[in-house]
Amino acid sequence: MRRPADTDFPKGLYMISDLIGENAEALLDDWLEAADRVSRARPELAHERRLQARSFIEQLGQSIDDDTRPEDVRSAPWSGVRETLDAIVDTHLDEGKAPADIAFFVMSIKRPLHRLLVMRGGEPDDMLRVIWRVDLIVDRLGLYTAEIQIRRKEQVIARQQEEILELSSPVVQVWDGVLAVPLIGTLDSYRTQQVTETILEAVVETRSEQVILDITGVPTVDTQVAHHLLKTVAALRLMGAEAIVSGIRPQIAQTMVHLGVDLGQVVTKARLSDALKLAFRRGGLLVSGGAAN
Repeated sequence: MRRPADTDFPKGLYMISDLIGENAEALLDDWLEAADRVSRARPELAHERRLQARSFIEQLGQSIDDDTRPEDVRSAPWSGVRETLDAIVDTHLDEGKAPADIAFFVMSIKRPLHRLLVMRGGEPDDMLRVIWRVDLIVDRLGLYTAEIQIRRKEQVIARQQEEILELSSPVVQVWDGVLAVPLIGTLDSYRTQQVTETILEAVVETRSEQVILDITGVPTVDTQVAHHLLKTVAALRLMGAEAIVSGIRPQIAQTMVHLGVDLGQVVTKARLSDALKLAFRRGGLLVSGGAAN
C-alpha cells in the first residue's frame, strides 16, 4: 500500500492489513474468546457469529491503511465492513442482545489487535500512536452498530404504525356498492391522507358508490378534523362515490356548532345503523325496521 506524504501519521497502519491476514485465525479465536466472556452466543448461532466475525476481520484488513482516519469509516472503502456490521447487528438482535452487548462485541477486538501490534514490535511512540488510531477506528465502528440498531427500531416503529393505522381504519364492504370505514383515534393530516388513499383504492376495487365514514371512535372533532373529513368527502365525490358521516354524538355536535364548523352538503347521521339504512336505500334496497331485505 502507498505510504502517505503526511509525516504526522504513524508509519504502521499500512502493515496492519498484512498482520491481520497472516494471523487471521488466531485473531479470530482471541476475539471470540474475549467477547464470549461477557456475551456468549446461543449454541445454534455460534457458527454464524464466527463466520460474521471472520468476515469482519477480512474486511477490516482490506480497508485499514496509513490514510485511514477514524471519520473515514463511513466512506466507500469501508462499505464491506459496514455491511458485515449490519449482519452482526441483525444476528445479535435475533438473540435478544442489548445494544451495549452488540457494541462490546465489536469493541472487544481491540485487545487482540493490540497483541498483534506488540508482537510486530517497533518504536514505542509509533506503536502507541498506531494503537491509539486503531482504537478510534474500532470505537467508531462500535458506535456505528448503535446507529444500525436505531434504524432497525425506527423501521419497526414505522411498520407498526402502518399496521395500527390499518387496524384503526379498516375498510369494510358491508354490501355490494357499500363501504363502511369506522375511524378510531385522532385524525391528523398524515393519517387522513393514508386513510383517504385506502378508501379510494377500495372504491375503485369494489366499484362502490356509497361510503360511510363512522367517527364514533374519534374522541374529538375540531375544525382541523372537520377539514380533513371534508377533504376525504370531496375526494370520494371526484371518484363518483357519495359519503355519509355517522357517529355524530351530541357532544361533538355541540362542539362543532360552537366552533362554527360547517360540513356543507355532507350527509350526517347520529348512528352507524342509520347511515347503513340510508346507504341501502340509495342502492335500491328495501330497509324494514332494523334489517335490510
